[in-house]
Amino acid sequence: MGVAHHASYLVWFEMGRTELLRANGRCYRDLEAAGAYLVVAKLDVRYKRPARYDDVLVLRTTVQDGGHVKIEHTYELRRGEEVLAVASTTLACVNAEGRPQPAPEFCRI
Repeated sequence: MGVAHHASYLVWFEMGRTELLRANGRCYRDLEAAGAYLVVAKLDVRYKRPARYDDVLVLRTTVQDGGHVKIEHTYELRRGEEVLAVASTTLACVNAEGRPQPAPEFCRI
């Protein structure tokens, strides 16, 4: 059909979170070294226009709330001036056994 599959957006959002950590001098490996893992507890995506193969896209990822155990992000995916999708996620911080635990300080805002 010439358009990106809807599941691709979820991968792009994850890449946005990873790069946001990196832009702040951290990496996901730092989380794991601290014994913390972030799991997606909630996801909301509003698809507005299709991304097409070979489009140049820009993703803006923002931390909305970095609480004790959860971290909320928002996303805006654009092709030039066109907004293709907006989304939000709530991540829960868990330990290696999957039990909730406080997020490392560097994840909180």
